[in-house]
Amino acid sequence: MSDTDNPFGGGYGSMPGTTTVSYGAAPNGAARSAGEVIKDTTTAAFPADVIAESKSQPVLVDFWAPWCGPCKQLTPVLEKVVRAAGGRVKLVKMNIDDHPAIAGQLGIQSIPAVIVFADGKPVDGFMGSLPESKVREFIDRIASPDGGKDAAIQSALDAATQAVETGDAAQAAQIYAAILAEVPDHVAALAGLANCLIELGDLEQAKATLERVPADKKEDAGVRAAEAKIALADQVATLGDPAALEARLRENPKDHQARFDLAMILNAKGQRHEAADHLLAIMKADRAWNDDGARKQLLQFFDAWGAGDEASATARRKLSSLLFS
Repeated sequence: MSDTDNPFGGGYGSMPGTTTVSYGAAPNGAARSAGEVIKDTTTAAFPADVIAESKSQPVLVDFWAPWCGPCKQLTPVLEKVVRAAGGRVKLVKMNIDDHPAIAGQLGIQSIPAVIVFADGKPVDGFMGSLPESKVREFIDRIASPDGGKDAAIQSALDAATQAVETGDAAQAAQIYAAILAEVPDHVAALAGLANCLIELGDLEQAKATLERVPADKKEDAGVRAAEAKIALADQVATLGDPAALEARLRENPKDHQARFDLAMILNAKGQRHEAADHLLAIMKADRAWNDDGARKQLLQFFDAWGAGDEASATARRKLSSLLFS
């Protein structure tokens, strides 16, 4: 049998990717009626009704026949539980007397038989009639009770992280915004969006985004990083010409204010190691300068860069050596 003839072949069910976050609802937010989540199918319609549809949510296929007594008991139970699932799963019914080919391909020899399809493939199932409670447990196992919400959000967060790592802040911002459309107070998405907006140069929108963070979540690491970046950006805007600051240092290496301001500008330009070294140089020369201002600023850099950043790790080692040697 070729893939063209085989409903389980690779030619079926391909769907384009999107940047939306959806779960437990029809595409574009349309409500699913009973007719949409429960339907009869044929051999010809099986690829569309089951293979393609299982790319969006699990599809239960109920193989039955009019003469089968247990089928008459199970099918109404399946329909009731699927309706109650609110779109997390679909039910497709196939009369094997009229359409025996699919059941034969799956090796089904007795009915009722329920086979679950996900991502275009059969992944689970059961034989025989089950009570309603067991059917509900089965559906909750194959499709999470929250409609896949947590999994969908985590998948979107992972995609946003990947976009950030590849330097596509605009794409990441779109993904975070999609998450927030579903969960407006999602802290990781708020922090992620704020950080992306900072990278894109939109500080005002970044500040507005951080204002939406719940009061009890203000200490989140991502939120703190965004706040630190905004504070640094606000400071850098007033610092002036780096060439002039470098000239001042050549004339007077003890001009700590010029060195401090140059560190701020270098950090804004992404030269983190150099920025940290200037602050460490101030500390080495005069720890008390500006009320320990160099150390305090370095700690703010660490907050903005994140604990896992190479510049943070290197500067922390140098700071420890300076403080405790």
